[in-house]
Formats: sequence, structure tokens, C-alpha cells
Amino acid sequence: MALRLPKAELPLELKESMIKQLGAVPENVEVNWHSPEVSRDNLEFGAKVGAWDAADASLKSFAHMAVAAQVGCSWCLDVGYYQAHNQNLDLVKASQVPRWRESDVFTPLERDVLEYAEAVTNTPPTVTDELYAGLLERLGPAAMVELTAFIAFVNLATRANVANGVKSQGFSDACEIPPATRAQTGGAQEPRPASAS
Repeated sequence: MALRLPKAELPLELKESMIKQLGAVPENVEVNWHSPEVSRDNLEFGAKVGAWDAADASLKSFAHMAVAAQVGCSWCLDVGYYQAHNQNLDLVKASQVPRWRESDVFTPLERDVLEYAEAVTNTPPTVTDELYAGLLERLGPAAMVELTAFIAFVNLATRANVANGVKSQGFSDACEIPPATRAQTGGAQEPRPASAS
């Protein structure tokens, strides 16, 4: 799949800021810049979402990557893994998110968060009362609200990237542990896109 819109030219200051943060200009920002208002609002809201701190950063990182793996957003997996690396999160665990059901590295809480992220992402959502109550008991109301809103925001971003044809840019190449591939039904592995899961 190729970009479905050509890249728009970003203002120099924004381009330099993106390169400083990530080492390259994210293609999703260049595509979204066809509507600067949408792009700016998306970047601003994304920054606000990133500043929320009621829920554990590792749990949110794993949830982000679980949504990306389920939706098929190789760009989000790529940059999510890169961000986990830069935030000194557990890269062994982060690398296993696309195949979390088969992996034995996750705690029961982490597994429930990954299941919750997928349940929220399903269309229609398949969140059960039991799963929600179990997480609420362990996380508390503020973190549960934050985690839910975070997963919903990630769904917006991943689905927009996939619809616009945005794919991995190789951000995760800087990480020493390669991300795992997601297992398909029947045990077969999906092919790994270049530089992402």
C-alpha cells in the first residue's frame, strides 16, 4: 500500500521540530498537513494525551501497540516501539505485544490491559463487565478513564494512518530488540513489514 495522498510541504519550523523529536518527519503529519487545522489540532491533542499520567506509561504503551497490531497500522507499531525504547520501557515486553497471547513475558495485569485494548478496538466493542471491573479494581477510576480515552485516541490515529496509506518509516530500527510478528489464526505468522512488526 502506498500513500493515498501526496505529502504536503510542512512549515520549516514544524519540520525541524519533528526531525529533532524523531529524527525524521512523520509521513502521517505530512499527509494530514493538507488540512493544517486538522493536523495542528491532532498534534496538540496527541501531546495532551501523551501528558496524561494517571495510568502507567508501560500499560499505555502496550495498549497503543496492541491497537496498532489489531488495526494493522505498521507506522504506529514502528513509532510506538521506538517511543518505548526512548522512554526506557521494557523492550522485551514491547517487542512481544503483537503476539501477546502466545508470549509468557506479561503479567496478569498487562495481559488484561492488552485484552481490553483489543476489546475496545473491536467493531462493535467487546468489552465485558468482568474485564472492565477487574481492571477498575486494580487501576482505580482515574487510570481506568485515562486508559479508555487513550485507547480510543489511538484508534483514531491508527485508523486514520491505515486509511491514508501511511506505513512504517523505520523508527524502530534504532532499537536493539526487533519487534515480533503477530500470530495469525492457525499459528501462521504475518509477514513483517519493513522496519516494523
